[in-house]
Amino acid sequence: MPGIDECLLQAMVVPGARGASIVDWTSGLALGTVGETPGGDHEATAAETAELARMAAEYPSFATDETPAPDGAKGLPVEDLIVTTRTGYHVMRFVETTFDSSVFLHLWLDRDTGNLALARLRLADLAERLVLG
Repeated sequence: MPGIDECLLQAMVVPGARGASIVDWTSGLALGTVGETPGGDHEATAAETAELARMAAEYPSFATDETPAPDGAKGLPVEDLIVTTRTGYHVMRFVETTFDSSVFLHLWLDRDTGNLALARLRLADLAERLVLG
């Protein structure tokens, strides 16, 4: 089970990965970062992506509890967010934790060389195995 540093390094193996971080969306703070970030400031990127994550997780339009999880478990209302820009993709995968589940993985991919489907699958696997603490 990977910790933060190992998880980020494994995320960077995804084709087209430019940068990755683990962010607490309640505070907007990066718990760990690796690689590049848009604008060159990891903390600013963490705060900005946390705003998106917070909206998706808290707004009823996105986070409805009407449909139960396929296995019947009560989990996070949103699995991931994908933002597409002219030059890249931002994939944010929510991490379910034993404490308050306010953490997500953020992977920034190059649009020309990135594989969005593979990135989504890889982040889902990493989020499931991530050990925080």
